[in-house]
Order: sequence, then structure tokens, then C-alpha cells
Amino acid sequence: MPELVALDLPAGPVFVDALRAAWDAGDAVLPLDPRLPAPAVAHLLDALRPTLVTGADGTRRRVDGIPAEEGDALVVATSGTTSTPKGVVLSHAAVRASALATSARLAVDPGRDRWVACLPLAHIGGLAVVTRALLTGTACTVLERFDVDAVEREARAGATLVSLVATALRRTDTSAFRAVLLGGAAPPGELAPNVVTTYGMTETGSGLVYDGTPLDGVEVRIGASGVHSGTADSGTVGNAGNAGTSQEGTVGEVQVRGPMVFQHYRYGNDPRLEGGWFPTGDAGRLSPDGTLEVFGRIAEVVVTGGEKVWPAAVEQVLSVHPGVAEVAVWKRADPEWGERVVAWVVPTPDVAPPSLSELRELVSGQIAPWAGPRELILVASLPRTPSGKVRRSELA
Repeated sequence: MPELVALDLPAGPVFVDALRAAWDAGDAVLPLDPRLPAPAVAHLLDALRPTLVTGADGTRRRVDGIPAEEGDALVVATSGTTSTPKGVVLSHAAVRASALATSARLAVDPGRDRWVACLPLAHIGGLAVVTRALLTGTACTVLERFDVDAVEREARAGATLVSLVATALRRTDTSAFRAVLLGGAAPPGELAPNVVTTYGMTETGSGLVYDGTPLDGVEVRIGASGVHSGTADSGTVGNAGNAGTSQEGTVGEVQVRGPMVFQHYRYGNDPRLEGGWFPTGDAGRLSPDGTLEVFGRIAEVVVTGGEKVWPAAVEQVLSVHPGVAEVAVWKRADPEWGERVVAWVVPTPDVAPPSLSELRELVSGQIAPWAGPRELILVASLPRTPSGKVRRSELA
């Protein structure tokens, strides 16, 4: 049986060599985050049970675990923003399909392009940069961590492609890159022409919808609002040859399928619906031309005075205020409205912080009056996962 090899290694050439060696041996890889404290690493190993652990000192120790299955390439722990982290099993076929579809959409030329990997390799957004470079023969510089100066230096030295999260994008001059993949959280309100917004998750092997358009081979449909099941009148769009008709304006659960979508979690739990559709837990809608608009997690909707407000949409509007460096929107109980919209804002240095009335007016003019925050909290930083997503549960 194939081994499941946990890589307890920093990002860099040593990690890439260990990944390649495991794959050459027919084994699967579980990347560990070197930033985690020892108890957290022990908990993850106990939950996902690899059979081998490769350490930063070069040792390879056998542990009491469960082998991988034939065809497994990666076991990646989810970020755990909504629940206990799960081990997503991605097959070699799925990883290759993701690499080829992404590279085709970006028109990657292995002879000319070079990737910069600067996001954590224990998460799919960073790891997919390395795997798509390996599988397409494209050069890739792997940085040990995100560093503004290092990323900008690589761009000046000829790197053409990079993947970032919104917080990193705000701090970096990315004008020299040919293309910048942006994922992990709601994008800022204004984006440069070379920035490509991506929608995806660990279970989809990274982004599978770029700038609202599914990659080749990917299908997207909208299921019943708020539930994890497809319906007969769900709209379906995509590039797989059997697209249906979307329901313009209908908001429901985003469901996806394609060759890069995983088949099950570690230990075999398969959450997919009939026909291989994966219910993402995100709310969205499709336009008649197949463009996907995602509002955020269904579980994160704020219901205020009977109206639904999607935090990600409000965050995108608020992010353009000059006094807002970072923002997170969530809810608190309200005796009058049931729930009230609350904005946690990291003020921009050397700029007057925004007022609540300014933020309310901004949102009311672009979304709706009820979507404006009813409370403003200024903070020094926002609680985030290692992949850059806001931990909304820690705000309130």
C-alpha cells in the first residue's frame, strides 16, 4: 500500500524535493505547517494518521498510521474556518487536471513563465503553485514565507506569475507580474488589470472559477437556497459540454463538479451529491452567460430586520474607504433588528479613521440601506487563518 508521508518541512527546495520523491515512490503527501506549535502538529497527526513523517533535520520516522490509497497524491488539511479541519484527499488525476486547466486559462508558457510560491504550502493556495509548476514543467521559485520585498524582487528578476491572498496583495507592488491569482478571501474593491480573482477551496484543488468563469472541464450550478441538495430546476453552466440554463438572479448554494474536484475526505467520507456534484456551502448566483457571483458562506449570512446581508459584499465596498486598511464584517445580536451588521476595521496608518456614518453611507449607496453597519469597532488586527481568511467566530 502507498505510504502517507507527512512533510514537516519549511517551504523551499527541500520541500519540493521531498514532495517529488514521495510521488516518484508512489506515495501521497500530507504537508504540515511549520508555524504550528508542537501540540497542534501532534493533534493533526493524530487526526490524519500518516505512516511516515519527514522532519526538517532530514530524518524519516515511521509512525502508527493508515496507508494512503492507490492514486492518492495529496492529503491537505482544510483551514477549519467553519469546523474541525478535515483531510481532503486529492488524487494524482485531480491535481494534474487542476494544473492543466489553470495553466491553459493563464496561457502559461513553461519556456518563458516563472511562478513565485510565497503562500503557506500546508494550504492549497500555496501548494497548488508548486504542484502545477511541477506537472507542467514551469519554473518556480519557492519562498520560505511571504515577504513583500522578496516577492517584488522576484518580479523584477523576471518572475511572471504569483498567487496571493487579499492582505498580501494590498501590501505588494504586483505591477511587474504578468498575472496575479487572488484567492482566499473577498477581493479588495479595486483591482489592477493583471489580477485574476479565483474561486475555489481545498476540496476543488484550488481555484476552479476565474473571474467568475469556470475553467475548462468545470461545471457550476446553483442548488436550493440554504440547503445542501441539488434541485431539478437548478441552473447549470460550465465548459464540460452539457451546460444547462441558469436562473438569473436566483441565490442558492454553489455546487461544482469537474476532474479536479476531490472524491472523499480521509477515511472515505464522500460529501458529493448524485452525479458527483460537490456542495460548497457558499451562496451565489449565475448570470445568463454563466458568470458566477459568490456572496459568502451560507452559514455566515446576517439576517437583520428580515433582510439578508452577505458580509463579503459589504467588506468589498468598505475596503475602498481610504481610512480602511483591513475590514471584517460580522454580526451581533440586536434587540430591535434580530441581528445587526458590525464592521471591525483596521485603520489605515496616518489617515483619519472612518466614522460609522461614512461607512453606512458608502454601503447604502452601493448595496442597500439595511446592509450598512450599525456598529463600528476599530482594532489593531483581524483574526485570520494561516491562509488569510478571517475567523469570524473570533470577532464577536
